Amino acid sequence: MDRREFLRTLITGGYGIGVAGLLGVDDFLAADDGEVPIVTAFVRPDPDDPWSLEKRTKYVPAEWYATVQKAFELNELLARTAFTGYLGSAVVPGSYDSATASVSVGISSDAGSIREALDGLADGVSIDIETIIDIDAIEQGPEDLDPRLADSITNGAVPTGVACETADSLATLGPTLYDPDTERELFVTAEHAFQGGAKAHSDELALPLENDDSIELGTVDRAHPAEDVVAVEPYGTVEPSDRVDTPSTARVRGQFTRLGLADLVARDAELEKVGAVTGHTVGKIQGIDAVTCFTDDFCRYGQIRWGGEMDLTDGDSGSVSFHSDPEGDDDEVLIAGFNNARTWWPGQSYVWGVGAYKITEEHGYYF
Repeated sequence: MDRREFLRTLITGGYGIGVAGLLGVDDFLAADDGEVPIVTAFVRPDPDDPWSLEKRTKYVPAEWYATVQKAFELNELLARTAFTGYLGSAVVPGSYDSATASVSVGISSDAGSIREALDGLADGVSIDIETIIDIDAIEQGPEDLDPRLADSITNGAVPTGVACETADSLATLGPTLYDPDTERELFVTAEHAFQGGAKAHSDELALPLENDDSIELGTVDRAHPAEDVVAVEPYGTVEPSDRVDTPSTARVRGQFTRLGLADLVARDAELEKVGAVTGHTVGKIQGIDAVTCFTDDFCRYGQIRWGGEMDLTDGDSGSVSFHSDPEGDDDEVLIAGFNNARTWWPGQSYVWGVGAYKITEEHGYYF
């Protein structure tokens, strides 16, 4: 799409005049010092009942909410127009006091004309444009991996954050993935760990143990390449676990919504992960609701950018990012997203992967 067509699409999409009204946020903007409720998470009130999800809400400044919603809308519009040179974008909410938000846009062409096209289109939302070059060659990770292997099976369940293996590769095992339609509890890891794409009802997932033995976990039930997620039906020998093998074992209590992630950014909170190779790391959230078009012939939506490139390497894909439950016990966490890859191009450094809320929206699963 050229610049003229891009501008025309933006205008017909509502940007330029009356954008707040078209987004349906005038009532919020009118409440200068008011607050509005948002849903920040879906949490199990009974941790032993995986199907007992409840919404968790909190009140946030109305002006902050309106600005963040506007940034979400602009980010979605940028992704839909897919102008020439567009490589991706992400929303970066500001603090509650600032009531601001920005959209970070990565392009492969001259930034001048794009910046001119976007200037002034979204009042209160700043646009940060970065020119990204040399992204064709993916750097290979270390050849000799020393992954964290499960040393034993506790109560018939596999801990999260240890290595799992396919016929082709090694990845990290995620926490229990719940399918409410069938009320099944599934294993989960990265789809790209299966060379050529995971094949449902055919490909298998195994668990290597420290004593050189291996346990067959199950067979692929469904594969989702766009989200880079594969759900695995357990054989029943061992079961998936909601325990994260952090330095002090934590229990998954639920997951954050998109606005829940925005709340974390506004509070300058960090995410954690436990990968089979790099282990436990902590990092700052750099963007949410991101669109990533750096790989494959399609774009990935609902992504989270966090941490740095050193927080993920080969074998860590399939791990989850999480944060302690703000209202839970000390050993309880909420899942933010699923880690799939890291930057390998100059000038940027973060881990990226799909948000848990996006997996739920697209396929119904939840953590």
